[in-house]
Amino acid sequence: MSVSDSTAYASRVGRLSRHVSFLAYNNFRYLKMAVAAVIVAIILYIAVPPYGERYGGGWAGYTLGTVGALLIVWLTWFGYRKRAYDPESKYVRASAAAADTAHLPEDPSRLARRLSAHVYLGLALLIIATLHTGFHFGWNIHTLAYALMCIVIVSGIYGVVAYARYPRLMTQNRQSQTMAQLQAQIVAIDAELRRRAMPLDDRTARIVRDSIDNTPIGGSRWRQLSGNYPDCGTTRAIAELGTRPDGDEEIWRLLRTKLDEKGALVDRLRRDVRYKALMDIWLYFHVPLTFALIAALIAHIISIFYMM
Repeated sequence: MSVSDSTAYASRVGRLSRHVSFLAYNNFRYLKMAVAAVIVAIILYIAVPPYGERYGGGWAGYTLGTVGALLIVWLTWFGYRKRAYDPESKYVRASAAAADTAHLPEDPSRLARRLSAHVYLGLALLIIATLHTGFHFGWNIHTLAYALMCIVIVSGIYGVVAYARYPRLMTQNRQSQTMAQLQAQIVAIDAELRRRAMPLDDRTARIVRDSIDNTPIGGSRWRQLSGNYPDCGTTRAIAELGTRPDGDEEIWRLLRTKLDEKGALVDRLRRDVRYKALMDIWLYFHVPLTFALIAALIAHIISIFYMM
């Protein structure tokens, strides 16, 4: 690789590493497009009334329905399209001989563009599809498709909020440390506690061993989301050793210091797990409901053509 190639490569990777806000991408380009689409839909809805009551029919209603269906398909395609953004695997490990033919990882600005379109056009879909219904609802497949669409959009809004909020909180919580580093500190404290507990009386040694052997992190999905661990051995040990004993005060002070340090680290790890669970939980609803929406949309379209 020549010097010029190396400079170009560094410049391109540098551009990839810059943070790109998807909500404000390109001066809110897709927000403006979404607002324009909504305005056109409202004008079409008002200016071209169908014969009789509004029910989604007529050329204006079918146009809104077609646009809404295409948006649903596109938004679903975006949500499940495989995206590769891994500079390490494609460049850092690439050999100099293959550097000229290696493909760049997907530009994060491109991902931001797609995600911005996904968010704002998804919100526009809510209004366009509502206008398509003509505010005519009932116990049928058409209303079911609309209801599923609303639920999917709401869950998507939660996903956007979660991914905008929790990564920042995770970074603050870790304090420039990785999960592995936090776990290594706990392992070191446990080793120190185990060594110090060996010459102690049976009760104190049992309390310390319980804190070492019974301090869960993670667990069931509910445990992760709630962050509540009522059977935590470390919490019990801190409570039971809260009173200064009649014996060796120095050993007691050391045990309390180490237990307090461990408790703080465990709390940080559990918070990190909770933030991650709060980021992921919406997918348990968003993904299956999206598939249900596609099925209901297909049934809705087939029933419309069947009635024509």
